[in-house]
Amino acid sequence: MTISTRPSAIVLLSLFLGGCASIGAATPPDTYEIAAPRALERISGRTGAQILIPEPQAIKTLDSNQIVVKPTPFTVEYLENSQWSDRLPRMVQLRFVQAFENTGRVAAVGVPGQGLAIDYQVVMEIRKFEVDIEGGTDAVIEIAVKALNDRNGTVRATRVFSARVPVSGTGNPAFVAALNGAFDRVTGEIVTWTLGLV
Repeated sequence: MTISTRPSAIVLLSLFLGGCASIGAATPPDTYEIAAPRALERISGRTGAQILIPEPQAIKTLDSNQIVVKPTPFTVEYLENSQWSDRLPRMVQLRFVQAFENTGRVAAVGVPGQGLAIDYQVVMEIRKFEVDIEGGTDAVIEIAVKALNDRNGTVRATRVFSARVPVSGTGNPAFVAALNGAFDRVTGEIVTWTLGLV
């Protein structure tokens, strides 16, 4: 019995190791990033306020590194063989920090834990960050924003910002480029609106 079972064990082990090798050789998904918005140097005025950017809230389908595609309003899929470089809320948070810094119009901007003496918080909820392929192919972004006075806890103003940009071209890079264009537009509007309040 011992002699007859040893070859079988060797065969099974070789098959297992072969499976591991094929898994390890799988092509990794393409990784994408969104960019901080451009042309913010046109914003006028300057504030001495220090601004905190908490991580935006998002539902589970958006709180990941997957790129969302919506074939219908009630169906969620993910862009095949593609991913964001980080969780979407974290990436959006850091790009907003860069956007405010790039204006050169704020005294300081940062994220929780950096020890800033905060005057205002920009509290965000990512409602949509997707490619809508129902009746066309568009990148759609919607972000709800509250400008919170951190000194007294009152909300200075609330607004929902959105943008829809048609996808130009085919393939995953075209989808991501459209999302980046929509994000560029929304972020520019949010930064301009916030600086007008503080």
